[in-house]
Amino acid sequence: MKTMEDYVGHFEETPEIIGNVCLAAHNRGYKNNYFARIKELEEGDEIIYKYKNIEKIYKVTKHEIIKNTDWTNLEKTEENRITLITCVENEPQYRRCIQGIEK
Repeated sequence: MKTMEDYVGHFEETPEIIGNVCLAAHNRGYKNNYFARIKELEEGDEIIYKYKNIEKIYKVTKHEIIKNTDWTNLEKTEENRITLITCVENEPQYRRCIQGIEK
């Protein structure tokens, strides 16, 4: 939570470049809301991920609402994937989960 006050958070147990890169950020109500427009993402949209000197482009394949206790989307994958997690407005027991596969 402290990290997300100023940055997009990275789930430490997931990779940063190869595999299932998993990130979290606020979408409203905080000083920094990096995922403010995340609910507008649809299947087929692009996500651009920049880490150090690396840039990757992912195509959105999934946009769903999950329970806040469901961590299955953070599991290791064979393909290069990005997983974005944020809260759901006025639904503290749920999270919005967007996933994309590298193009």
